[in-house]
Amino acid sequence: MTSAPTRADLDIVSQIAIFRGLNPATVQRVIAPASVVTLDEREALFRQGDPATAFFIVLDGWIKLYRITLSGEEAVLLILTRGGSFAEAVAFTSSNYPATAEAVSDARVVRIPADHVVRCIREDPDIALAMIASTSQHLHHLVQQVEQLKAQSGVQRVAEFLASLCPVERGSSMVALPYDKLLIAARLGLKPESLSRAFAKLRTIGVEVRASHVVIREVDLLHQLAADDRAAMRESLRDT
Repeated sequence: MTSAPTRADLDIVSQIAIFRGLNPATVQRVIAPASVVTLDEREALFRQGDPATAFFIVLDGWIKLYRITLSGEEAVLLILTRGGSFAEAVAFTSSNYPATAEAVSDARVVRIPADHVVRCIREDPDIALAMIASTSQHLHHLVQQVEQLKAQSGVQRVAEFLASLCPVERGSSMVALPYDKLLIAARLGLKPESLSRAFAKLRTIGVEVRASHVVIREVDLLHQLAADDRAAMRESLRDT
């Protein structure tokens, strides 16, 4: 279902990375034909191989981007929530979407037609520079993910994920898991059973999973573990 964006929706859209540095009048021109797409949980926004005709910004809910591998498995690339933008670069190359975008929860996303933005770029090349900056930011994020998968243990990945959800840098915190544990495992490059083992090991530093919530005794310990700062902590998490 599509609808017109509200003023609050447009406020979110105007603040994304792709529009930083552009004057308000230029931003308003770019987003003029925007529409809002409402998605149910597990509904696809577009599928891998579909013609790329627009780019998107998440307003509410969670969207996952994934590819189907040659073996038929689902490889999760990104999970985005409010303010996250995606498909910018591919939408302006007249190619196909390289991944599927699917709602993890009920969600709302803004759709901005690519052909309109291309016309705006021809009138104002500064928009293209903003697009390049945004694409570079996405690439940097993907490089970080690859580095995480290569360099961090499963326990460290889970620690970093939980720390990213905490509203504080130290002290205690309780956070809600934003999506189910199967998707968390896929996002972190783990098997579900490996995620369960990681949660069990994190109990030694005061992390307790209660259904869809996690109680964390010391948030700074999660940061230290994720950064691999304390050999003694790593030793305490080794299999006995």
